[in-house]
Amino acid sequence: MSVYREIEFNELKQKRFAVVIDRLIDIRDAQLAYKDVNGTYTDSFDKLIGFVETGKVPITQRRDTLVLDEEKTKAFGGVETMKTLTLIDTLSFYSVKDSLFKGSDRYKKMMDVGIGKEGAKFTLKAGKLDEFSVFEASVEKSVILNDQEPYLIQKENQVMSVDGVNGPTLKVGSMTEVFTKGNWPKSYTNKE
Repeated sequence: MSVYREIEFNELKQKRFAVVIDRLIDIRDAQLAYKDVNGTYTDSFDKLIGFVETGKVPITQRRDTLVLDEEKTKAFGGVETMKTLTLIDTLSFYSVKDSLFKGSDRYKKMMDVGIGKEGAKFTLKAGKLDEFSVFEASVEKSVILNDQEPYLIQKENQVMSVDGVNGPTLKVGSMTEVFTKGNWPKSYTNKE
């Protein structure tokens, strides 16, 4: 019976993790668009949801051009010296909501884990690591699997393998390294 419980647990775990991972991917995609426009990530779901609702991301074109460098030309006694300028043109804008969520309003509930413990919410952090912006959205596995046997949850929290979710949390991003991927294997989602 204990082997059968573990098989049931693993099937349930995979289904629940897949739901949570889809939401974490939505959070990551919204955070990346937010950073494109604002230069940093946010640690507020209210700001992130408001941005998705009304945000517009520019579509730009980058061009390099050569121009005469007058200072170096004078310094080199009239020998024409060129310098490269990079011009960035804004062509248009696209709506974050339409681009990422294609008519769905699931972004309005992106802070909710949506499965496991009733009313559970993701933890969202943002900050700087050296000069780089970083963020992390996470939830404890024990929250996702709260109605399961404690010994099975404890065993899951200790997983360290290439085909499992390592550690006690399911997360995307990191506050300790510049990283915007999740800590799950590719087998858990087809969204990436």
